[in-house]
Amino acid sequence: MSSAAPRTTGQDHLWSVDEHLEDILATVRPLEPIELQLLDAQGCVLVEDVTVPVSLPPFDNSSMDGYAVRVADVAGASEEFPAVLDVVGDVAAGQAELLHVGPGQAARIMTGAPMPPGAETVVPVEWTDGGLGEGPATGMRARALAPEGAEGHVHVYRPAEARAHVRAKGSDVKAGDRALEAGTVLGPPQIALLAAIGRGTVRVRPRPRVVVMSTGSELIQPDEQLGHGQIYDSNSFALTAAARDAGAIAYRVGAVADDAETLRNTIEDQLVRADLMVTTGGVSVGAYDVVKEALSSVGDEDEAGSGIDFRKLAMQPGKPQGFGSIGPDHTPLLALPGNPVSSYVSFELFVRPAIRALMGLEDVHRPRVTAKLTADKALTSPKGRRQFLRGAYSDGTVTPVGGAGSHLVAALAHADALIVVPEDVESVEPGTEIEVVLLG
Repeated sequence: MSSAAPRTTGQDHLWSVDEHLEDILATVRPLEPIELQLLDAQGCVLVEDVTVPVSLPPFDNSSMDGYAVRVADVAGASEEFPAVLDVVGDVAAGQAELLHVGPGQAARIMTGAPMPPGAETVVPVEWTDGGLGEGPATGMRARALAPEGAEGHVHVYRPAEARAHVRAKGSDVKAGDRALEAGTVLGPPQIALLAAIGRGTVRVRPRPRVVVMSTGSELIQPDEQLGHGQIYDSNSFALTAAARDAGAIAYRVGAVADDAETLRNTIEDQLVRADLMVTTGGVSVGAYDVVKEALSSVGDEDEAGSGIDFRKLAMQPGKPQGFGSIGPDHTPLLALPGNPVSSYVSFELFVRPAIRALMGLEDVHRPRVTAKLTADKALTSPKGRRQFLRGAYSDGTVTPVGGAGSHLVAALAHADALIVVPEDVESVEPGTEIEVVLLG
């Protein structure tokens, strides 16, 4: 692994949240476009306009099961005086050879089947006797069960206007129209449209590959037996899930012990499948903060432009942060604090926008709204720090969930918003309008 010593910004420099985010977004560049099969492109961002090569639908077709007829032949038809027409055969969806409907004739037609030459309108089967002479039909019998229904005579009990129940060629989109614009995120409806116009592949920015790893010798995997001083590793699960929620292909690496050499080797091994690396834990000032130690001590194989800068941010939770690039491809790395809430809040503020930037999205941020604070007492916040409190948002109001502690995972699980208390505010009274980041 190739890295550089931390970029010096002054040991006592306190970065603002906005400065740190701006630095990240100024460094992260969208991934290079590639051609992908449609289903592999789900969730990706289109990099080119897509033009419709063929009209949709490509031919006039029936929107009902019924009979294709001429308008004049059913004019004035009623139950008392039905129009009686000769049935010349069936027209089914996908049928290549079409019947011709002449005066006094009708063709049984199925939904989606092309309009036969000579026919001007479609009479729904419910307006007829279905060719069986038993009064108004409720549906069309299968040809195999009632072969006589596709020939002989049909009684029509209602008239139909020209082109009734006919889907016109190009009524959805016309050849030459722009189907999708560059910048569109491809969800199921967009993929359906691409398939419908005959596109099997599409040019997109791929979903970023994000490797998430947590550090700490005290961490063990869920389902294992807790020993003295041990805790379960929740951060790597939370951040991997969050990365997938943001649109990435995320890989979770099991917790790495507090050993700088082991961590360096693990990061080096993971670089091959990473467009972005995220670590959690080991970025503070303790004697066992190995992420800081591991990435700060590698300076003999410097690559120009590489290096991790460890910073203090004017925020709570999440004061210690690291950001930079590593390896021959200058892979971005964000080093987050280890406390669960600090880690998750840091992800939402910094990692999620980085993932969305890699995808080539224009809007990389969670939506923000103003909400009225509902609480039993005023919220307090440290002077000079931008505080992010967990909250539950509903109908223009937000209620704090849990306390301010950065270890309160249970409270985080019940929150769907972050309450933002600005740096220059030390107290927020109930009823105050306050900014909220919506997480759901």
